[in-house]
Amino acid sequence: MADPMRIRATEKAGVTEVKVLMSHEMETGQRKDGSGKIVPAWFIQNVSFKHKDKEVFTAQFGTSISKNPLLSFRFKGAEKGDKITVDWVDNHGDKRHDEGTVI
Repeated sequence: MADPMRIRATEKAGVTEVKVLMSHEMETGQRKDGSGKIVPAWFIQNVSFKHKDKEVFTAQFGTSISKNPLLSFRFKGAEKGDKITVDWVDNHGDKRHDEGTVI
């Protein structure tokens, strides 16, 4: 799970579109492995995006989100060259942080 997130942020006419691909297995807790044992739930719970230390988007995920989720949103106020930071925490307490640049 050490793979970095893939972040793409593009600004056009004052609106910035952010797309991020998060590397995570996202287990529901309902699937069984080859020996018939239930695979424990393991999923991203909270995602936060910041621009200039201001939160611009947050999300709470559950077990119904697919493996390696792709998230996209838009906001106003960013300029080309600005940094966008992404943080997430899963239900096991694992945390990830990454950043991208608006192009």
